[in-house]
Amino acid sequence: MEQFSGIGKLLIISGAVLMIFGLIIVFAGKIPFFGKLPGDLSFRGRNWTVYIPIATSIVLSILLSLGLYIIRRFF
Repeated sequence: MEQFSGIGKLLIISGAVLMIFGLIIVFAGKIPFFGKLPGDLSFRGRNWTVYIPIATSIVLSILLSLGLYIIRRFF
């Protein structure tokens, strides 16, 4: 049964990460700065819009890296 303990931990961590992503997606519209940071680029034309979230991507990358570091540190 010890062979399944690693799989169990992996499933718990995967579930927690999916839950966090789900919460981010649900509440992303309610966070005032999410997607509107100074480094995010937006180009608008008459019939088109191009949005490039550079700063938001960097912030999310740092937060995810920090979260995964904490998870790896304690498990």
